[in-house]
Amino acid sequence: MTITKWIIDPLHSDVQFKVRHLVISTVTGSFNNFEGGATVQGDTFDNAEIHFSLDVRSIDTKVEARDNHLRSADFFDAENHPHINFQSTYFSKMHDEVYSLFGMLTIKGITKPVELQAEFGGFAEDEYGNRKAGFEVSGNISRWEFGLTYNPLSKTGGLVLGEEIKLVANIQLTQEVEQPVQQ
Repeated sequence: MTITKWIIDPLHSDVQFKVRHLVISTVTGSFNNFEGGATVQGDTFDNAEIHFSLDVRSIDTKVEARDNHLRSADFFDAENHPHINFQSTYFSKMHDEVYSLFGMLTIKGITKPVELQAEFGGFAEDEYGNRKAGFEVSGNISRWEFGLTYNPLSKTGGLVLGEEIKLVANIQLTQEVEQPVQQ
C-alpha cells in the first residue's frame, strides 16, 4: 500500500460563504488565499487526513468597507487570529460519490467539531500530465459558536445578520509523488 499526498490547486479552487442579511437576502463572500491538502492510503479517499487553512485577511465580499469591518475585532479579528484552520478527524464515503467529513474547525482561537459534506467530482489528468481530483465541500456552521457575535439590530428591531453561515468550497487537488508505506 502507498501513501499519497494531494495539495490544493489554488488556481482552480475557491472558498465561499453566505450569510443572511436583514433576513431578506443573502450576502456572499470568499477567501482568496488558502492552502491545504489530503493524505490517503491506497487508491481512494476513504479515511483521508484532510487539512485546510484560510487567510482571514484575504476575505472578499466585493465591498472594501465591509471587508475591513469583517477583518476587525467585531468579527474575525484578523490581527490576532489571521487564520481559520480545519483538521479532519473522519472522512468516509456515505453513498455514491458523497463523503461525510468531520473535523475540528478553529475560528478566532475557538475550536469546535463540525460536520461537512464532500461530493467527489472524480479524477482527471491536466494538460501537463498532473493527476487531479475534485471535491465540492459544503455545510453550515453557527457563527456564534465561534465568537462571531457582532449583531446589531435593525431599526425595526430585527437581526441584521443571520446566525448560520453556509460554506461552499470547490476544491481541486493535485497529486504529489506516492510513497511506499513503511511497515
